Amino acid sequence: MARQALKIPGPLGQRMRGRWRLSIRRSLLPAVRFFADVIPRLLDITVAAGLLLVLSPVVLVRATASIWQTGRLFDAEDLVGRFRSRIQRLAFAGHGPARGLGVWLSVLKGDLAMVGPRPLTAAEAVAVPAADAVRFAVRPGLVSPFGVKRKVGIAHVGESRLDRDFVYGQSVKGDLGLAARSVLNGILGGDGTGRAMPRVLNFFGIPIQNTSMAEAVDWLMAASDPSDPGRRASRQLAFVNPDCLNIAWRDADYRDALLASARVLPDGIGIHIGCRMQGLALRENVNGTDLFPLLCAAAAQQSRSLFLLGARPGIAAAAAEHMQQRYPALRVAGTRDGYFDAADEPAVIEQINQSGADILLVAFGAPRQDLWLQQHRQALKPPVRMGVGGLFDFYSGRIQRAPVWMREIGLEWAYRLLQEPGRMWRRYVIGNPLFLYRVWRQMQAPERFALPAAARAPEIARPAGVAGMAP
Repeated sequence: MARQALKIPGPLGQRMRGRWRLSIRRSLLPAVRFFADVIPRLLDITVAAGLLLVLSPVVLVRATASIWQTGRLFDAEDLVGRFRSRIQRLAFAGHGPARGLGVWLSVLKGDLAMVGPRPLTAAEAVAVPAADAVRFAVRPGLVSPFGVKRKVGIAHVGESRLDRDFVYGQSVKGDLGLAARSVLNGILGGDGTGRAMPRVLNFFGIPIQNTSMAEAVDWLMAASDPSDPGRRASRQLAFVNPDCLNIAWRDADYRDALLASARVLPDGIGIHIGCRMQGLALRENVNGTDLFPLLCAAAAQQSRSLFLLGARPGIAAAAAEHMQQRYPALRVAGTRDGYFDAADEPAVIEQINQSGADILLVAFGAPRQDLWLQQHRQALKPPVRMGVGGLFDFYSGRIQRAPVWMREIGLEWAYRLLQEPGRMWRRYVIGNPLFLYRVWRQMQAPERFALPAAARAPEIARPAGVAGMAP
């Protein structure tokens, strides 16, 4: 009987032990949810109360000034908060400094959190699709994941997706990190509010499209459309960062290749800072590394084919394989490494043309890739051609990209410098300050760096808010 008793499921049996563990987990779940909600709220209260206490003399002066100027203490903006409740974002009434301190009273009240999705107006909240309503499960924040990325022009995936990722992955550590990154990237001049946003930027007489990532992808799809009567026109696209513009300053052939391109797009935090120096706003950092997956997604959806040329043997093929796993409908017409000499060029061009590719991506590095495309513009048949630098290295896995938090504070260049100091130190340690010095020189004598007449376009105003909730 004793032996039989041991066979009966019980505290010493595996099945019962598993049930106990599941029971314990279920009993702890409400406690976990409670602390996950309470701890961030306690942190909000602690920070808001501490800040208002430390700045209490400023708060008292500001409150007195508000009553003196307007007869009221606060201006309140009606917004939609957690669970779609009506909330108010407070600011001290009147004009002058320190008005924004009033918002910390909204945090104390519980209408806002330090970190959360951007608070919406009633009209914006009504337009939020049901699939994105999870954003209303948490308090909106003074700092939002979308806002942090927008400040450095890398909010490419859309506000809704960033909000969803935030809600499902929220933690105290993550909130503190996001708040810290918001403070750090504030030195870049915010999101451009109050500054002119021209359609075309002028750096050293080279016209650079001040556009968004979505518009750039749309342009690529339109330019490679088989039904487009202008499909056979030469449409070369180039990305430029401060290093590229430094090269164009002294290399006339490269400068001419950029001027002959259908579009030149801004790549890198240095362009953002250069715009700020000129009192302008950069709409987005339209770099090739972030554009590539969006391009692949659009190409898969609209039946465009890509040809990847460049990098070390096997790298382009590995990058193509990775993207086809990510987007199974993506058509890669062919790949070829960049290790060939002049005698092999006719065969390489023939391989590209025979592939029937709609878009050719060339990863030789600047300025070689742009010069090569310009040199062979008559022989190449793909309707859209673009130089993409070291893009294949990232998507093949050969080189690791900077963590997101470094990109959010504009320090991706520092990560690249740490990865390859011997190759990158001149570009960043010498090149970045040299670029900013040359921007200053352009500002002193703008007539020397006038844009070609065809590239000039009227300025567009900075939108007052965020247009819609991009997917």
